[in-house]
Amino acid sequence: MIFKNHCRPFVAFGLSLTMIFAAASEAPANEQRAVERPNIVLVLFEDMSSRIGALGDPVAKTPVIDALAKASAVYPNTFTTAGVCAPSRASLITGRYAPSIGAQHMRTHGVFGMQGGGPQNYYAVPPPEVRAFPQLLRAAGYYTSNNSKTDYQFGEPRGIWDANSDTANWRGRENGQPFFSMFTIMTTHESYLWPTDRDPKSRIEALVIARNLRELNYTHERIDPSEVTVPPYLPDTPAVRADIARQYDNIALADSQLADILSQLEEDGLLEETIVIVSTDHGDGLPRAKRSLYDSGLKVPMIIRFPAEHAAGTLRNELVSFVDLGPQILQWAGIPTPGWMQGQAFDQEDKADRQYIYATQDRMDTRLNLRRAVRDERYKLIVNYRPQDPYLEHLPFRDVLPTTQELWRGHAAGTLPPAAEFLFQPLPTYQLYDTVTDPHEINNLAGLEQYTAIQARLLQALEEWIARSDDSSFSHSEVELVEEFWPGGVQPVTQPPNFEATADGAWVLNTPTNGASIEWRCAEDDRWHLYVQPIRRDCATIEAVAQRYGYADSPLTVQPN
Repeated sequence: MIFKNHCRPFVAFGLSLTMIFAAASEAPANEQRAVERPNIVLVLFEDMSSRIGALGDPVAKTPVIDALAKASAVYPNTFTTAGVCAPSRASLITGRYAPSIGAQHMRTHGVFGMQGGGPQNYYAVPPPEVRAFPQLLRAAGYYTSNNSKTDYQFGEPRGIWDANSDTANWRGRENGQPFFSMFTIMTTHESYLWPTDRDPKSRIEALVIARNLRELNYTHERIDPSEVTVPPYLPDTPAVRADIARQYDNIALADSQLADILSQLEEDGLLEETIVIVSTDHGDGLPRAKRSLYDSGLKVPMIIRFPAEHAAGTLRNELVSFVDLGPQILQWAGIPTPGWMQGQAFDQEDKADRQYIYATQDRMDTRLNLRRAVRDERYKLIVNYRPQDPYLEHLPFRDVLPTTQELWRGHAAGTLPPAAEFLFQPLPTYQLYDTVTDPHEINNLAGLEQYTAIQARLLQALEEWIARSDDSSFSHSEVELVEEFWPGGVQPVTQPPNFEATADGAWVLNTPTNGASIEWRCAEDDRWHLYVQPIRRDCATIEAVAQRYGYADSPLTVQPN
């Protein structure tokens, strides 16, 4: 699929959102919020598998999550669409698989002075109809906030959030306004495992080490490395055990940060009218988990607490994909799922259970990958479209971890266990695993006669999904994607909004850039508003800015009122 950027006039972001806004406004605000429009909070831990006491981990110290789980529905078979944050978050926020919007490579754009790893820094430009689901909520009257981490691969678009900062939460909303607030808890991130006694070899290492020394103040009883279980794909050495133990310690710190969010909801009297979702953006930050298509990289916990503890203690074993969260949150808010979303709501009586989850792995930093996975409730098939490549390659960010260094040392010395040494060998084209009898996905069943039918079924499902989901990795090189998104390697600029006066004194805004959103404000006011309907405000001057995802902001348009 080629992503064409047609340039026809486009009013706000279409009639569909105007209709959504109108539908959401039919009922009185208080009645609608109580019945149809609950508050919703989404908390994502970084880089964290299901190391949670309530989910059966005997080592974890997670009293806050454990108590929340008892009051919640638990979805243990939840899967991200990628084993790394940026593609996973791009998929989560849009309800589409990252390759369908050109956001599959990790990363499109560098951070902290690092290059993205591709042919140049760029942003993906999704098809013009695509919107982040919080923007759809905002268009329907929700107040939307995010505590600063975005990482969508298509820039920092205007229009998604009313508030986006380290301190953002629901408290900036108007009285009685429903809200969607998203929080990322960073303490479980891979970089918090970096050793603080290391001589930094780059600016990013120096920044991370200083941050870890400043923030990792453990007040709980630390996990004894002798208590942890080392998976068979890692060497059982003191350094590896120390990393795993530290991951548990960081999870315990993050657990207390979740307590702060829940306490704020209680203080404001909002907990019993708010849906609280807790999950993680992908699996552990350890090698062979993060960035991989194994369950260690994709399978994540998800806990949903409903108002009045509805469905408390319920175990929901169906498959859930991260592309399903957007459609589900919209459904809770009374907003229909747009046809361009590729996920499906999962919390409804008449739903069809998901039969498969799908996941992708493309370029990681400077290393080219092309791998796809499909999984049913039991079997996982991974297809390696570059089978000559090993799983473990040098990545500067990952190589800082002591566990990664142990793998490289053990490989050089010939002392690794077979499952760990496998990481250094050229990958087979097909990897098939029985995740029930082999949860670590060690024993490859691909090619065995008794599994021929299962392998063929999964491969057919995967190939049909690749065709159905507009997977751009099979039609574009990354160089071609960049040229499509940013012709000549230059970021396009959104064309500025135009003001058209109506006969009754309102202002209609539009921009010639197809797919752009418009924000406006009174010049004397700091708060920006998402444009969804003609403006009737008593402002001396109105300011407006347009932006399409992946494009630069338009110049500011100033209109005397």
